[in-house]
Amino acid sequence: MNLEDLRKDIDGLDARILALLNERMEKAILTRRFKDALADPGREAAVIEKVRRQSRCLIDPEFSTGLYRSIIEQSKALQAKGLRTIGFQGEHGAYSEMAARSWGPDAAAIPCREFVDVFDAVESGLFDFGIVPVENTLGGLVGPVNSILVYTGLRIVAAVDMGISHCLLAVPGSDHREIRTVISHSQALAQCRRFLARNKLDPEPFYDTAGAARELSQTRAKGTAAIASRFAAELYDLEIIKEAIQDSENNRTRFFVLARDGAASQEGSKGSAVFSAEGDKAGALYGVLEIFARRGINLTRIESVPDKPGDYAIFIDFEGSRGDARVVEALAEAQRTARDFRLLGFYDEARV
Repeated sequence: MNLEDLRKDIDGLDARILALLNERMEKAILTRRFKDALADPGREAAVIEKVRRQSRCLIDPEFSTGLYRSIIEQSKALQAKGLRTIGFQGEHGAYSEMAARSWGPDAAAIPCREFVDVFDAVESGLFDFGIVPVENTLGGLVGPVNSILVYTGLRIVAAVDMGISHCLLAVPGSDHREIRTVISHSQALAQCRRFLARNKLDPEPFYDTAGAARELSQTRAKGTAAIASRFAAELYDLEIIKEAIQDSENNRTRFFVLARDGAASQEGSKGSAVFSAEGDKAGALYGVLEIFARRGINLTRIESVPDKPGDYAIFIDFEGSRGDARVVEALAEAQRTARDFRLLGFYDEARV
């Protein structure tokens, strides 16, 4: 081990320290929802005393307690801002976080392990909003999300249509010729299939693109690269070997922003709904399509996902606002005609 190796280790440790500090601030923002007052002197004193007791080896107690007093003050400053919170699936640096930041740049984006965790946190009131991917131009429907949308009580309040550009990332200073394995989410690997085959790289699925970048940054596995965003590369201090490695330039993902009923009241310019089709799926679909076509309402999305055995849930997106008389009439007739017809929300859609 030489000086350069030690400095690389320190850089990695610094990245982990900053990530943990950010995570602590996120938890502090969420605790504000359960507190009557901003300051809690008893809790603060207990934290400082615990830090003092645990300051051993090379850490001077006065240094660590001073550091934590600064952390606590920063936490309270963030709590005082009253930031809106928006949950996303994956690690920081995920494409969902990029979509969240484009929609709400002033909101605190907070990661969740699974899609269902995003829905549950919004439904419970822990998060103000959640953002989830619903479809991709190359990969099609995001099945787990659409399956949850069938039954959720949340409402769609916005949509983001965002271009996805994948990057091949490696540990800085590594020999690119030694790379044999590439880790990333299975969808990202599929979207870069021809690039991987052309370069004789073995794909290895990981639960999240940004999670793969974070894993590589922490383990610094030899002969391994990750596929993730430029944002993830910057966040985890990884080198971008090549950008835009997806097989098609037209690689876009559509995201829905979700909120509880009380937050969904805007007029919007588009709407989404879902209904059930049992047995005669084509007949059920035609019945609803005819209702909208008769009133000259354009449908922009028609998708079906398996539901219960023999049943399908059919999603439709349509152009029109909450106050449009034609839309109001069409929705009323569809609710009388289609089984379990339910409006998911009106919203505006941003193209990024």
